[in-house]
Amino acid sequence: MPGGAVEGTVGVRRRGIGGSHIGPAHPLNDKKGWIIMHALQGKFAIASLLAGLVGFWCVDAIAGEAGLGVSPAELSEASIVRGKAIFNGGKGDVPACMTCHGAGGWGLDAMGAARLAGIGYPYLVKQLSDFANGKRTPGGAGAVMVVYAAGLSEQERHDVAAYASSLNGPPDLSDLNQLKQDGTAIGERYLGEAIVKYGVYGKVSACSSCHGYNGRGAAPLFPVIGQQKYTYLVNQLNSWRDGSRANDPYEMMRKMAKNLTDADIANLATFLATAKTTTVGDAEIPVTTQ
Repeated sequence: MPGGAVEGTVGVRRRGIGGSHIGPAHPLNDKKGWIIMHALQGKFAIASLLAGLVGFWCVDAIAGEAGLGVSPAELSEASIVRGKAIFNGGKGDVPACMTCHGAGGWGLDAMGAARLAGIGYPYLVKQLSDFANGKRTPGGAGAVMVVYAAGLSEQERHDVAAYASSLNGPPDLSDLNQLKQDGTAIGERYLGEAIVKYGVYGKVSACSSCHGYNGRGAAPLFPVIGQQKYTYLVNQLNSWRDGSRANDPYEMMRKMAKNLTDADIANLATFLATAKTTTVGDAEIPVTTQ
């Protein structure tokens, strides 16, 4: 077999530019090796399948424990329409959500108001319910959310969440340069990216482990944190760290945040606030909000 290989009982004679040599037979040229390889491949496939099933079961179990189960009917057009009316016009003593969070739902750094647009319906339902039931009691300007959420019925909170989740207008990202000029401490983007993608050995897991690539979310349990407002990210990470926010299932965020330094928090928020939502060569943004 010129330029190729000649099979033998002991090995394979391979011919190339430097002549020929005797080497061990390739497993695929040996019947026993072929059988072993396919058996191992089968075991790896089964192990991968079982690991995936366990992962799905864990997320589903935690989501159920956190009250994050969602019925498709809850995201009906009627619910979105009702939610839009409250979001843009308020209801009774509850002002319009857009007053602080913007017409597009992208939040406002000056007020510490979060981006709500498309960050995850189940997550928004839970947060509004936690505000209303006293399970989440923020300080500062966010303290009004306890009163506002309690002023809405359970159905109205679901409607507002449905509308906010449907918002998909052009991004209105934090202006980090302006924030810096105004005296806000801004971190190092590349250091934040390292924590998001790889974590800090012995301290925290990679944010992407739960929140997906660049924080683009993994519903129903993990909200979108990529392109969230910078000020809000810093405030929440500080609240998780000092325990003043404690409505995370199984203390997951508190256990992570307690190991972050002030610099870590600034770096994380700097990267996430303007993180890209797509990977190189793939412009599709996965649906992570339902």
